[in-house]
Amino acid sequence: MVDDILERQHQREREQERRRLREEEQKDLDVESHRGPRPLEGYAGGHTSWTDQQDDASARQVHAGDAQASWEASERQARLEPEPEPARREDEPPPGGERSR
Repeated sequence: MVDDILERQHQREREQERRRLREEEQKDLDVESHRGPRPLEGYAGGHTSWTDQQDDASARQVHAGDAQASWEASERQARLEPEPEPARREDEPPPGGERSR
């Protein structure tokens, strides 16, 4: 008896899931049936005056040393060297919390 009730519940859940999947598939087919540009998800579609040349100039400045830094990091990793510590200011205490006297 209990098995019969559980089986009916599971059957009902499976049917609901199949129905949900069919609806999702139909939505996908409807979208795919229309040709043309697709908006990005979450894309507001606002226009900007920013140009590709500005992107290129900015990228050259921001990422100028990326290739060299990546190569050096790969070399350190290959030699299993630790990462270099960031430069410390003169007034900053050394690691460990105590100042040298």
